[in-house]
Parts: sequence; structure tokens; C-alpha cells
Amino acid sequence: MHIAFSIFNEVNELSMDIGPDLCNSLLAAVASSGHLDYGHTMFGEMSRSGVPMSTLGFGVFIWKVSRNAELGNILGLLDDVGKRVSDINRSIIAVLIIQGLCHASRVSDASIALEELTVRGFKPDFLAYRIVAETFRLTGYIHEAEKTLKKKRKLGVAPRTSDYKDFFFALISERLIQEAKELGEAILSGKFPIEDSVLNALIGSVSAIDPDSATLFLEFMSEKGSLPTLLTLSNLSRNLRKHNKTDKLVEVFQLLSSKNYFSDLDSYNLMVSFLCKAGKVREAYVAIHDMKKKGIDPDISSYNSLMEACCRENLLRPAKRLWDEMFANGCNGNLKTFNTLICKLSEIGQVEQAQQLFHQMLEKGVQPDATTYASLLEGLCEELKFGDAFNIFNMSVEQDVKIATTILSTFIFHLCKKGQFLASSKLLSGLRSDIGHLDSHMIFLKCLADAGEVPIAIEHITWVGEISPSMIEAVYTELLTSISATMKAEPLVKLLRAMHEKGLIAEDDALKDLCNR
Repeated sequence: MHIAFSIFNEVNELSMDIGPDLCNSLLAAVASSGHLDYGHTMFGEMSRSGVPMSTLGFGVFIWKVSRNAELGNILGLLDDVGKRVSDINRSIIAVLIIQGLCHASRVSDASIALEELTVRGFKPDFLAYRIVAETFRLTGYIHEAEKTLKKKRKLGVAPRTSDYKDFFFALISERLIQEAKELGEAILSGKFPIEDSVLNALIGSVSAIDPDSATLFLEFMSEKGSLPTLLTLSNLSRNLRKHNKTDKLVEVFQLLSSKNYFSDLDSYNLMVSFLCKAGKVREAYVAIHDMKKKGIDPDISSYNSLMEACCRENLLRPAKRLWDEMFANGCNGNLKTFNTLICKLSEIGQVEQAQQLFHQMLEKGVQPDATTYASLLEGLCEELKFGDAFNIFNMSVEQDVKIATTILSTFIFHLCKKGQFLASSKLLSGLRSDIGHLDSHMIFLKCLADAGEVPIAIEHITWVGEISPSMIEAVYTELLTSISATMKAEPLVKLLRAMHEKGLIAEDDALKDLCNR
């Protein structure tokens, strides 16, 4: 914010015109962020230069100023703007001033401001009067609250939903979400009308900072007989999950279910997906059951979401039953389906079943990807089925060299983890030049160093130098980087010393420093 304000000052000193829209956006931003000293400076410069004030720029500025400034100073700023021609919405400005005063518990000033605003042509609408009356009520001044409501009926004007709609969208487009939230809550508390498009925008944007408040907007929307768009519900669901509000997420889906919101495959899949991501497996099963009762057949997306959740929660038997049900219903699995089960089976040591699924996917014409191969190779190595692991890796080479290159480092690591150093060396030395790469060799060398197998490491790095002399320098640089980043540097230092003794690397300052430790 300081940088943006500095740029504004520089531009102003150069007498450059950056336009009223940008000036007002920056005025709103500095005020929203609490930098009211910058805001006052900007306001002064804009007034002197004749830059037109907008409802957004002046509105957010005066809103924040009203929380701390004396009422006379607030009205002075208002008079300054009122003298000039501008297209600001005066009723909205009045609401923002009242909102600011009441937020600071200055309800007496707010009551006086209602009259002062009217005199200056900033006629407060029903919302402004309602904010003052509610603040009086909450502080125990019931008589004053009733007097204010009488004034509202006599002097106030009805809020214009189209004006508020424009202002809300301006706030949201400038990412002034807190301000949009506070104004939206004021409108909701008074049960004033608000368009569905605005509610959708509020629910989606406010849920990122306050999902509980966004849920209130949703409830208000449903009470007036409207429903959110799928995009809005998706944003709300994602943010409820992000904030660990999983029970609230279930409540939202229950509310919408009672309104018959879920009526097609897309809406049901959204609910099932987010329930599964939130770990609400039982509720997701209920949703699938409801789908079927309505004659909506779950598709591959439905099954994949539920199967992932079952595997994540270690519910393997239900996952397998789901698998059988899926194929029985004529829904063939895709890559994601196979990977979900293969990964889980490999993880828990049921690698033979994982292999069976692997061959089944090939029979059905589903091409494995790097995830498939990597999880299967890890599982096979853990179960000491090295022959099968090499066969699987060779299949990846035949399928796609890029996949083989991607999984090679993982395969080398798991082989070395089980002490298969010679097998790893043989694998690397037998690969085509377009498959083996620096990362794989580095993982192998680090594993050898950690295991104290320096002779094998020297033999391997010598071979690397013979087929690719330039890689020796790259290996040396990577080893130096690794030494500086690890707490267990001694094995790697021993390897570098041995490389130097064999004449594989020349002595430089970095190596001298290491050898003298």
C-alpha cells in the first residue's frame, strides 16, 4: 500500500493524469487498509485537482473516517464533496457514515448525523435509520430506538436495490470483501431487499474470509425463495472445507436438500465431491442413495469421489464393494479410479491385488500414468518383489519414455531403501541416454554415501564420467549444494574426497575447505 501511495505522489508531482477511476480505487484501498493518513492526503490532492469523487472511493474513505473523526470533521469532508459536481450516490454515502459511527458505538452522533445529512442533501434511506435504531436497542435505549423508527417512517426513503447492487459489485471487484460483508450484514439484519445476483456474489466472495457470514447470506437467500448458483455453492463449499467448517458444510447441503436444490447429476456430484473431501463418507453415501431414488444414475465422477474418500479413511472393504457396484451398473472405471485403488492397495501391502488391477486396466485399454507406476513400484519394493518391479518399470519404458524418466528417481530410491544398490547401478547403467538424468544419479549416490557404500559410488560416478564427462561437474555442484543444506554432511564429504583421490574432480577452494574440516 505504501508503494502504491508513493507512485500516486510521484505521478501527482509530475502533473500526470492517472484518471478518476484509478484515483478512487486507490483512495478506497488505502482507507480500507487503515492508512487514513494516506487517505486524507489523497482526498486533499483529488479535491485540489478537481478529480471527481466516486461512491466507491469517497464512500469507503468517509466510512472509515467516521469511525474515529469528530462529527464536525466528517461533515466538513461531506461539505467539501457536496460543493462539487459528482455522481456519488448520496443515500449510500449517508448509510456508510451512519454505519461507521455506529460501528464505533457513537450512536448519539449517528442520531444527530441523520438530521445533518438530510439538511446537506444526503438523505438517509430506511437502512440508515434502521442501523441507528438497532444500535440504540442493543445498548438499552429502547425509547430512542422507537423515536428513530418513527423518523424512519416519516423522513426516510426506501433503499434502491439497483444502487446497492452497483455498489456491492464495485466493492467486490476491488476485493474490498470486508466492507461488502459488513454492508451486506446490515441489509440482512433489516431484512431489506437484495438481488439474487448480489447475494450470489456475496456468498462466493465473503466465504473466503468469513464462511459463517456467507452461510447467513445463503440462509437469507433461501428464506426469500431463491437458490444459489452451482458456482456460488462450489465457492462456499470449498471455503467451508478450507476453514474446517465441515459440520456447517453438511448443514448447508441439508438446507438445500430440503429446498429440492439437488435435482440433476451436476448438483449431486458437487455435493458428493465436497462431502467426500470433508471426510463425510456416510453423508456422501446418503447423497448417492438419494440420487438413485430420484432416478439419477451416479457417473464415474460420483464413484471416484466416494472411492477416494473410502481409501483416504482406510475403508477398503467399502471401496472394493463400490468398485464391484460401479462395474455392475455399467460404469467403467477410468485412470483416476484405477489409480485410487492401486495406490491404496500398494500402500497397505496388498500389492498382488494392486498388480491384478494394473493388468486389468491394461486389458480395458486404460493407459497407466506416472502415478500408477510410482505407487506400484513402491509397493513391490516394500514387499521385496524386485523382479516384478523391474518388469513394471520396463513396461513404463515401452509405453512412454517421459513416464519412465519421471518415475526413475522414485524407483531408484525405493530400491536403495531395501539395499538393492547393485541392482540400481545396473538399472542406471543399462538405460538409454534419454531416460537416465542427473536427479536419478544424485539420489543413487546420496543413498550409497548414507549407507557407507563409497566404493560402489566411485565405481558408478566413474562410469557416469565415461559416458557423460559434463555430468561430473553437475554432480559435484549438486553434492556441494546438498552438503550445505543437510545436517548429516559427513557421508557426502567422504564421497567428494574419494572422487578427488580418483582424479574425478579437481581441487578448488570449496573442496579444500571441506577436506580441511
